[in-house]
This record gives sequence, C-alpha cells and structure tokens, in this order.
Amino acid sequence: MPLPKIIKTETLAATRFFKIEAMHLEFSTGEQRVYERLPAGASSGVIVVAINANDELMLIREYAAGFHEFQLTLPKGAVDQGESLTVAADRELAEEVGFAAREIEFVKCLSIAPGHMAYTINVMFARDLYAKVLSGDEPEPPELVLWPLSRLDELLESDQFNEARAIAALTLCKSRLVAANKI
Repeated sequence: MPLPKIIKTETLAATRFFKIEAMHLEFSTGEQRVYERLPAGASSGVIVVAINANDELMLIREYAAGFHEFQLTLPKGAVDQGESLTVAADRELAEEVGFAAREIEFVKCLSIAPGHMAYTINVMFARDLYAKVLSGDEPEPPELVLWPLSRLDELLESDQFNEARAIAALTLCKSRLVAANKI
C-alpha cells in the first residue's frame, strides 16, 4: 500500500518542547485529509527497568503535569544530543534514583501514540547497580520507591502504577527477570 502523498505541512503552534504540525495528505483513493501531529523532535527517550542487589525494582514517584498529580513509574528521560542510549539510561538512573549500572541492555524501541506523535522511547534493562548521584532537571527530586520483584504482578495490576510505557517496559523485561531467577 503506498503512503499518502504529502501536499503540504504547516506549523500550527510551537513551544520550547513541542511543535504541532498540520499535514495535508492525499491518499491513493484520491481522498484528501488534514492530520495534526507532533513531529519527531531532535531525540528519543529512554525508560529504565533497573533492579538492585536486593531484587527490588527502582521506581520513582514524580509529578505528572498532564494529570496534575504524582505518579509511580520507572526512571526515564530524553536522550541528549550525541548521547548513546546506554549513557542516557545510566545518566537518568543517577539523576532520578541515585544509582548507576554496570550492565545496561537495550530491550526494544516503542512508539508512543503513532497516530498523532512521531516520538519513541527505548526500553533499557539495568542491573549490577552502584551508588552514583547526579543533579537532574526536575524542579524537585523524584521519590525513590523500592518494589520487591516477588510482587511484580501486584505492581502491574495496581491502580497506583498505570503509565502505559512503564507497564510495557516491565512486561518486556519480565522474561529477563525470570531467566535471571529474580522472580
């Protein structure tokens, strides 16, 4: 199936973080439509499933402006210009939970609302943690929440843990946890 022809694109709005674009398209049927989207920015993001020596997940509770509440989730953030996914994951861990990892593995790249956004986030699995603190860009440090791996299913079903990216990341890493006899 051929991709729709882009007739024109125009910027509808722009902030320091987002740009909203209108794409005027023509489909193979001759049908014309205008789609609004957030085109890809300069970088993608990482979300990190990290386990400590006590077989606990390193979770954070941080402010979520979209809902104006604090939410339980995994450490995550943008990949800085020129930074590898591994370095970005290690930096985010140090900024958000005060640890870094000796082993970080790429798991999978996820798209986020691909019908409207061209953003991706990369699931990273981290283990063999050690203490390392870096200042982050949050207005206040996220709260570190340690969650026993033995209660992973309870976390996935909890009303407190509902961010789709974090649930997907944990689900994708579950086989790695089983293989390491962690759960």
